[in-house]
Amino acid sequence: MDNKIIIFDTTLRDGEQSPGASLNIYEKLEIARQLVKLNVDVIEAGFPVSSPAQFEAVKRIAEECTAVITALARAKEIDIKTAYEALKEAKKPRIHTFTSTSDIHILGKFGDDKYGTSLEEKRKTVLKMSYDAVAYAKTFVQDVEFSAEDAGRTDIGYLSEVVEAAIEAGATTVNIPDTTGYTFPSEFGNKIAELRKRVSNIDKAVISVHCHNDLGLAVANSLFALDMGARQVECAVNGIGERAGNASLEEIVMAITTRKDLCGYTTNINTKEIYKTSRMVSGFTGLVIQPNKAIVGENAFAHESGIHQDGVLKNKQTYEIITPDTVGVEHSKIVLGRHSGRHGLKARLIELGYHFSEDELNTIYDKFLKLADKKKEIFDEDLRVMMGDKIYKEKDLFELISLQIQAGTNSIPTATIRIKIKDTLLQESSTGDGPVDACFNAIERALQIKPSVESYNVRSVTSGRQAMGEAIVRIRCEEKSFTGRGVSTDIIEASTLAYLKAINQQFIFTNTEIELDDNYPILKMA
Repeated sequence: MDNKIIIFDTTLRDGEQSPGASLNIYEKLEIARQLVKLNVDVIEAGFPVSSPAQFEAVKRIAEECTAVITALARAKEIDIKTAYEALKEAKKPRIHTFTSTSDIHILGKFGDDKYGTSLEEKRKTVLKMSYDAVAYAKTFVQDVEFSAEDAGRTDIGYLSEVVEAAIEAGATTVNIPDTTGYTFPSEFGNKIAELRKRVSNIDKAVISVHCHNDLGLAVANSLFALDMGARQVECAVNGIGERAGNASLEEIVMAITTRKDLCGYTTNINTKEIYKTSRMVSGFTGLVIQPNKAIVGENAFAHESGIHQDGVLKNKQTYEIITPDTVGVEHSKIVLGRHSGRHGLKARLIELGYHFSEDELNTIYDKFLKLADKKKEIFDEDLRVMMGDKIYKEKDLFELISLQIQAGTNSIPTATIRIKIKDTLLQESSTGDGPVDACFNAIERALQIKPSVESYNVRSVTSGRQAMGEAIVRIRCEEKSFTGRGVSTDIIEASTLAYLKAINQQFIFTNTEIELDDNYPILKMA
């Protein structure tokens, strides 16, 4: 059996479904470009039928990127056709369709009698849906992947029937997801082994696995599945994804790379791009990487214990099984400042993996100079934060123009803000329990709204007294949450930017139209 492992990256699809993560078209395209540098085999670019923005993002990625580009589609003709329309300019298009196969999912999702009155009848309906979906997708592209959702909890006999039918219909890859992260490594691996025994045409398709991390076993389950015959792993950068996330791309790749003596597998991944990719994804999504995260955490190559330090100084292999440079971690950083020119800034950003036009560089350089006026020295992490901040303002409805705060131990915190809506400036003042609360209240008065704030987090993302602060605010509108991220050396400004960004996301998603009456906004649902 071929020991080449296909790395299927789902950062832009399942990863973006992480609570609090949202990416615009430009951010998705930037990450996709970096994934090409990382040399992943397959990029799952999104779910085109779910929204116009998802469709456009998949289309742009398909037009530009050289990897296999796939799009997700339910077992519905409209989904599959829409996926093809988004993918049709790709050099290597793949349609990825799926149905639920566990009894829990079938009874929960197909409870209507039109799918059958008994479990057995419903199973037959799902089996036919699976076959028909793959067959229909096959009329558009040659490369079709089928996923049996919740395969981890699916009866092996029925799962074998569905997988065999999908391959018979033309599936070139069959994905066996542990959708709920329920299984143990031996249990999941044995399921892969059983499929290889029971499915008569299994040699006509690549077996893929997609493991979630609800019990912290996603990477272990994926690696065990490889031993049992799977040859594609679906994973995400930094392990992001639904609930507790997906199997971590960097952990799987480095486990395979580091322990070739044990497993003998190979991947096409350029490991020196791992760290850049990790930091870019974290910056754009606003999802913080835990310090002790394997491979890419801040502490992954840090040694505090005196015994460890002594050992590493004498021989790095005493406590480091991976050298930092293997994954692109640099010990020395170029320091930029207000006297640095465009050329130096441009060169460093390119080294960090970013892409931009000369016109965009003008915007970036202006932001750099403003930051340089506040900080004497600018490090790589400052640049990553700056690039993760909003450079593209193509859809924002509201823009913060100015912010003034009055606060003190013996005074009531007061905030005055100016917000631009279309070509109109709104100004409002408000008090609050603190300066951040006053800013939020001023925004609410200006826009005449009162969002429900689900969470508010602040942190330092660079070092020193002049560190860049990051604020992440999540608000809720009915059943949907919207997240905003703001960065500044002033944490109050960062918080205000984050709150306004979250409101922008809400209005864009709900297609809210804005009319101005006597310089006050009237909001209308489109």
